[in-house]
Amino acid sequence: MDASLTTSFFLIFSGAAVLATFALYTRQPLLIAYIVLGALVGPYGLAYINDLSLLSDISHIGIIFLLFLLGLDMQPQALVTMLRKATTVALFSSLSFALIGYAISRAFGFPNTESWIVGLAMMFSSTIIGIKLLPTTVLHHKHTGELMIGLLLLQDVIAIFVLLFLFSGSSGEFDLPGLGLTLLALPVIIALAFGFVRYVLLELLQRFDRFHEYIFLIAIGWCLGVAEAAHAAGLSAEIGAFIAGISLASSPISQYIAISLKPLRDFFLILFFFSLGARFDLTVLGSIIIPAIVLSAVILGAKPVIFRFLLRKLSENNRLAWDVGFRLGQISEFSLLIAYVAFANALIGKEASHLIQATAIISFLVSSYIVVFNYPNPIAVNDRLRRD
Repeated sequence: MDASLTTSFFLIFSGAAVLATFALYTRQPLLIAYIVLGALVGPYGLAYINDLSLLSDISHIGIIFLLFLLGLDMQPQALVTMLRKATTVALFSSLSFALIGYAISRAFGFPNTESWIVGLAMMFSSTIIGIKLLPTTVLHHKHTGELMIGLLLLQDVIAIFVLLFLFSGSSGEFDLPGLGLTLLALPVIIALAFGFVRYVLLELLQRFDRFHEYIFLIAIGWCLGVAEAAHAAGLSAEIGAFIAGISLASSPISQYIAISLKPLRDFFLILFFFSLGARFDLTVLGSIIIPAIVLSAVILGAKPVIFRFLLRKLSENNRLAWDVGFRLGQISEFSLLIAYVAFANALIGKEASHLIQATAIISFLVSSYIVVFNYPNPIAVNDRLRRD
């Protein structure tokens, strides 16, 4: 069944409303309802929605808006300090997770190249899960939120290098000039963004601040414009969106923009989790379910321990170290992108690609349960833990 976009949206959001209601009654995290719905009505389930390419592209916008909103609430000076502090943790933790993923993949008989790519996919934690389950007060005003943002941004930078490596892998040689241009593009885009905001955008916002519709349009245009510029320069659209947000953070109107865009962000994030469930080929599950369960269990157990150990070395208190470790205990949406890119470039087979996808889904679900039922978060089913 080739559903129209209108029909697809009806099935997604009406179905999500029904399953979300059931999830709330049974005290389950809402994002699980969205993933299950995708598996049910997607091409490998009831096949009510077969064409996922457009929905996947649309859902990616949710991640872009998420990073834009993070930037709006992050002062540049605080970010620089936190990035400097989090670099050691990000590098050593990423190396540890890559080695764990490689070792387990080899133990289950995957070839050397595929095992390394599976290992690379294990290095990152989910920006969506990590940030979505943080209370707003913690995210914007607490040390925990600043530390998590610093770690996630550094992981995003590492992920860009991994993706550049995978893209060059299809041609058999590493694109060193392309990598150099990408490294040069980052400070250039940052400088241009801050300059444009200071001399153009703030002037426009101050002149027309009475027209709320205009502010809304400017915010969306600025977010997507810088995201597209970053993508064209070889960076990720997510990093571009974050730069767009942080360049506006010092503006007195930044909080109004953040509040206005939150419903739009949630709209696209629902599509992201739906497409995650819908794109998984259930026919491959039988051959990779055991490796996926083992890999997920080890990653879910190792990440909190390793993050706790490294953060304690930085003199962070024990409670905060465990908190950050469990909140970053899953793998990432970048892991999914690595699986898709590596499979498209014939660097891994279908089973290895779905091993990464299955591990992502399992780790998303289990990590969400751990946080929702044990730590303060906006969607906790326990009133004692619910923090907006």
